[in-house]
Amino acid sequence: MTGKEIFAIWAPFGKKWVDWVRPVPFVAVNEYSKGYNISNITTPINFIDMGCTDTAIIVDLPGAQSVKAGIELAKSGFRPIPIFNGTIEQYGARATVDNQSVGIALINGAVELSKIKISDDALPAFLLDSNRMNRFKMEVALFDNSWDVYPQDLPSAEYFINNGIKKIIIIGESLSKDLKKILYGFQNKNIEIFLTKGYEAPKKVKIHRPLHRDKD
Repeated sequence: MTGKEIFAIWAPFGKKWVDWVRPVPFVAVNEYSKGYNISNITTPINFIDMGCTDTAIIVDLPGAQSVKAGIELAKSGFRPIPIFNGTIEQYGARATVDNQSVGIALINGAVELSKIKISDDALPAFLLDSNRMNRFKMEVALFDNSWDVYPQDLPSAEYFINNGIKKIIIIGESLSKDLKKILYGFQNKNIEIFLTKGYEAPKKVKIHRPLHRDKD
């Protein structure tokens, strides 16, 4: 499949929420140069039966694991929305973030996703790579392709509320610094924020006002 065809599977025309799917990893489809054996291990998602009719999900897991969790959520009726926004390194170079594994997982996942029927009014599950902010450079030549998620990468609090979203569940080890800055604003609009590692019931969290000097 071409990058355009793969993108169309993840962002089918006219469907709700798909305007937030980021095209970056699909543009580089023909440039992925690494070979991967994507693990079949997935994060168990055991809380869906608790009732999520007014809930959006943000998956913040490492790379391919986030994509696989998105497929599992699709099977449970959510629409996975990949918002990966990291570029890949030049052939033969090394990078701080392995964005190629994300792209390859999206290619492989498209085959499975194309077989899943998702309702037109499905709730969204936004997919992030928890490794995106890895900026540790062992040497000057290492390509820094880290990235952050910004408010424009997600629907606004008003858009969520107008579309019946009252809760946001984060699936991840913890709340990242960039997400905290966004979710703090959502919390101030009375959207409840929950956190789970996937295998336990989501727990409501209180986000304190992020420090302006915290730019990492």
